[in-house]
Amino acid sequence: MNRANVNMNEFNFIKPGDTLGVCAPSGRFDTEKFTIGIEVLKNLGFQVKVPEEIFQKKRYLAGDDISRAKGVIRLFSDPDINGIICARGGFGSLRILNHLDWDMIRQHPKPFIGFSDITAILMSILNETGMPVIHGPNVVSLALADEKTIKSFMNTISGLNETIEIPDGRAIREGICRGILKGGNLSTLSHLMGTRFQPDFAEAVLFFEDIGEPAYKIDRMLTQMKMAGMFDKICGVITGSFENCGNEEYIEEILEECFDQYQVPVLFGLDAGHGKTNLSLCFGERIKMDTMVRKIQWV
Repeated sequence: MNRANVNMNEFNFIKPGDTLGVCAPSGRFDTEKFTIGIEVLKNLGFQVKVPEEIFQKKRYLAGDDISRAKGVIRLFSDPDINGIICARGGFGSLRILNHLDWDMIRQHPKPFIGFSDITAILMSILNETGMPVIHGPNVVSLALADEKTIKSFMNTISGLNETIEIPDGRAIREGICRGILKGGNLSTLSHLMGTRFQPDFAEAVLFFEDIGEPAYKIDRMLTQMKMAGMFDKICGVITGSFENCGNEEYIEEILEECFDQYQVPVLFGLDAGHGKTNLSLCFGERIKMDTMVRKIQWV
């Protein structure tokens, strides 16, 4: 349950000409791809602020925990920053959750963009403040983004949530549902379980994706989350890409077994996550999912 809610009259999406601040709350990043990603943002018409501290290094992290957390906080509190985008995922977001100033973030609502390991922050912002967040490309992934990814990114960060058709989607269980879109990277979601930041999926359409996880690990994560009751009140399930996951042919069967008891629609195959195309999704807003026509739309 959200501990407090942002006044959405104070929340503004972003448009070309606005300033995006870059944070690095997770792993170290490839500076060459990062530079290309920044140029992509500038070519899309954005001003970009790149704080010097994001280039710090500690093991596989982009600096120590306090420094990474302060980087996020400074961008939220900076009145000249209209939105925040993460440099990359990797690992590290979990480590800074207890160091973030949730009251301050709640008082300075602005779009926060990222995916993969950034899921931990996305879901925590939504849980702690009620503020919508954007599951979309990080700076590094923008370096290789295709046209569909860029178009979706621009539409979503500007608040234009268009209907998403999923022509190659496969219905594991047919149906129509409505609910609040929530989720992200499955591995990261599973590691929030049992913490104060565990997501509340009641009345949610659950989205998840992953990379590099063999089918038995996906099975294990879903089974543990199911046993913990995290899926008890979901309205539906939609999956993104499972990139470089071993025995991918098993995944649909695993999903059918996992979610059968809930009798909710389950749709497989949205182009969002670590695949070639990464469509942006606004978490925290209400959607309608129809597996029979293979599309989702915001309502």
